Amino acid sequence: MSEQIRVLVVDDDALVRAGLTMLLAGVDDIEIVGEAADGSEVEHAVAEHRPDVVLMDIRMPGMDGLAATEIVRARDPSPEVIVLTTFDADDHVLSALRAGASGFLLKDTSPADIVRAIRAVAAGEPILSPTITRRLIEHATESEGGERRRRHACEQLDLLSEREREVAVAIGHGKSNAEISRELYMSIATVKAHVSRLLEKLEFNNRVQIAVLAHDAGEAQ
Repeated sequence: MSEQIRVLVVDDDALVRAGLTMLLAGVDDIEIVGEAADGSEVEHAVAEHRPDVVLMDIRMPGMDGLAATEIVRARDPSPEVIVLTTFDADDHVLSALRAGASGFLLKDTSPADIVRAIRAVAAGEPILSPTITRRLIEHATESEGGERRRRHACEQLDLLSEREREVAVAIGHGKSNAEISRELYMSIATVKAHVSRLLEKLEFNNRVQIAVLAHDAGEAQ
């Protein structure tokens, strides 16, 4: 990744785009490389500007942020995606996390926290707390399809070895690699190897998807 973190801002509200651009323009290690007003513009903007991080509005009148996230995360290489929403119990957010987003921010998040989140996901660290994940899962399971997702998640976990499953559940509880190392009595290098194997076996992009899978299966409530 380049020394500066390249950021693409996607929101149908011009004032929101302008506000985020002005906010981030004064941060030394962040560069706004482009904007998009609808999800349908994102793939072209990503190809043109090669961002490290996309700030993605989740609800847009044309192509929404969920569909755009799926397209972006299917690219190789793929930028990290942080979805933006006005609701902390938005089932669209959970779908975006399943599609590979690294976390989400409420639109009233403080400027300092937005900057920290961008730096974190650019460094490969998800920005979703176990509490937030659990609330999203509880909201989503009340809606249609919750039982189907649970069965599918259990089937995916059944593909794992016992040790891989233990690591996946620990990730679902929000454990860091160091905490998993202590809890499961393995080296950090071994934990990292298990995480890499989980991502490969489950065809996931990041740890957030593993955490959501564990929650979907009822293993990390």
